[in-house]
Amino acid sequence: MSVRVRRVYESPEADDGIRVLVDRLWPRGLSKDAAHVDEWPKAITPSTGLRRWYHAGEGSYEEFSDRYETELDAPEAAGLLDHVRELAAQGTVTLLTAAKDPDTSHAAVLARLLTGDAR
Repeated sequence: MSVRVRRVYESPEADDGIRVLVDRLWPRGLSKDAAHVDEWPKAITPSTGLRRWYHAGEGSYEEFSDRYETELDAPEAAGLLDHVRELAAQGTVTLLTAAKDPDTSHAAVLARLLTGDAR
């Protein structure tokens, strides 16, 4: 299983596989043609409240991760997470985000959950 995390603003690469946008909002200044997004499962993105809370600097990345994982337990999100997991079992999946630091974003949480890596 291969799951990668990349900024959506980076040029697509041949080995990206299925490109999945994991942001709730469409990235600013980027056309849909330029993004080369294959799927956009909005229900696996953090809620607006959680996203705003984290970006306001009110909590740690670990607390954000815990709260986000709780949100991913909801039936619709869990189903979509399973779908992306199935895609990753078939080949490479690249999770795309506009986050400036993907390593401390929800995309990194998703990648960890999809690959089964421990914290």
